[in-house]
Amino acid sequence: MRVDLFDFALPPERIALRPARPRDSALLLLVPGEGPLADHVVRDLPGLLSPGDVLVFNDTRVIPAQLEGTRGEARIGATLHKRIDLRRWQAFIRNAKRLRAGDEIAFPAGVTATAEARHADGSWTLHFAGEEPVEVLLERAGRMPLPPYIAGKRPTDEADKADYQTMFAREEGAVAAPTAALHFTPGLMAALAEAGIGHETLTLHVGAGTFLPVKAEDTADHAMHAEWGRIDAATADRLNAVRARGNRVIAVGTTSLRLLESATGEDKVIRPFAGDTAIFITPGYQFRAIDGLMTNFHLPKSTLFMLVSALMGLERMQQAYAHAIARGYRFYSYGDASLLLPESRSE
Repeated sequence: MRVDLFDFALPPERIALRPARPRDSALLLLVPGEGPLADHVVRDLPGLLSPGDVLVFNDTRVIPAQLEGTRGEARIGATLHKRIDLRRWQAFIRNAKRLRAGDEIAFPAGVTATAEARHADGSWTLHFAGEEPVEVLLERAGRMPLPPYIAGKRPTDEADKADYQTMFAREEGAVAAPTAALHFTPGLMAALAEAGIGHETLTLHVGAGTFLPVKAEDTADHAMHAEWGRIDAATADRLNAVRARGNRVIAVGTTSLRLLESATGEDKVIRPFAGDTAIFITPGYQFRAIDGLMTNFHLPKSTLFMLVSALMGLERMQQAYAHAIARGYRFYSYGDASLLLPESRSE
């Protein structure tokens, strides 16, 4: 499909630079498969779902993966993207033209890394020196990797260390937050449980590739970056049981959705999964694992807007986004949310 079909005009003032406080006071747009759109707030969620439904959260934890350093006189910026092994990370490099294989980059607090090899997509393998875990080094030398559409308008600060983590964050390794889950609070989770709505967790370490624009003119020519994820056997079994009894599996965030779909066969059975996924979901995709999605509002021409258009239909999502812009919803990582509930799946 042509990428320009997924373009839309977004006023710059609709981009959220800070999250809603409290988190569950963010706006929530209900988008059913048919019928009118409905304006809510996130804390209304227990009344919008049904007893027996299950929400699936991503428990990845964002690491301070953005680094500023030097190679000689040159300033080098690095955003870690994907772990390769205990000491090596794949990273997107700013000012990469000043970098050669074998160069050492000096970061703050005595942290150093060697640029080992350049990848076809322009990223580099960085090998961090020393014996301390890389995550410990990043706590000393790195900062939270806010999306470029926020970082370009204000500096990262202390508040972002808490604001850019979900309440489920446990497994270190993400360089971007699974932002739909940022809206959840312990109070909201208690209300969901009281309403008979369950939850499960999985892990997908979100990479910096999630922020990269689609440069191809056709979706068939776009290559997704791989991200590592895991679903254990017990979680897969419980989710299969949810659907077997006629209830819904609702992914919280596109990261949860992508991993669930990666772990599910054509028979619509979710299986244990541990490894990389580069799944790219565009209109025409047949969903196998999920019955709905809670997600924030995404960038024009992004792979994530393509994904929600695959779930609900491009025309329906264009209608929903026009409504959100007109009603003052806030967009992107710190913005408001939508609850997408397509028509019931056919058995």
